[in-house]
Amino acid sequence: MPKAVCNSSPLIHLARVGKLEILRDIFDTVLIPEAVYRECVIEGKDKDDARKIKNATWLQVTKIKNIELKKAFNTILDEGESEAIALALQEVADFILLDDYEAREFARIYGLKITGTIGVLLKAKHNGKISNLVQVLERLKETGFWLSENLYSEILRDEGEL
Repeated sequence: MPKAVCNSSPLIHLARVGKLEILRDIFDTVLIPEAVYRECVIEGKDKDDARKIKNATWLQVTKIKNIELKKAFNTILDEGESEAIALALQEVADFILLDDYEAREFARIYGLKITGTIGVLLKAKHNGKISNLVQVLERLKETGFWLSENLYSEILRDEGEL
């Protein structure tokens, strides 16, 4: 199974909809940089999703080695995204999990294979870990995850749920 580096957004949203464990089902190893851990757990403090992420002992908090690369990325991206991309390059990850459009475009420049919260949920549906995508997507939208109505309809149509 593949190795993935995950940014904050997929962790937070999957935790909020009760699907964080899907990452463990899909990926052999899930690495998160220290900045992502800080954003999700330390800054998240007593939130339910922060506790779920903290208790996911299978998530491996990993230190990035190339601080200069992170600083260069950080001129364009936030700290978590910068560290996630630097870590994915450092660890030769099979996937990087990013939701932010600009971060995804930046990761593409470096040849990283990208997926995000929706991609993880679709993979879980194809693997039989989710039976009703409509319910999960509705809960996801309730967490503040932005999903255009066109994309929402397209996903459900492609998955035979519309």
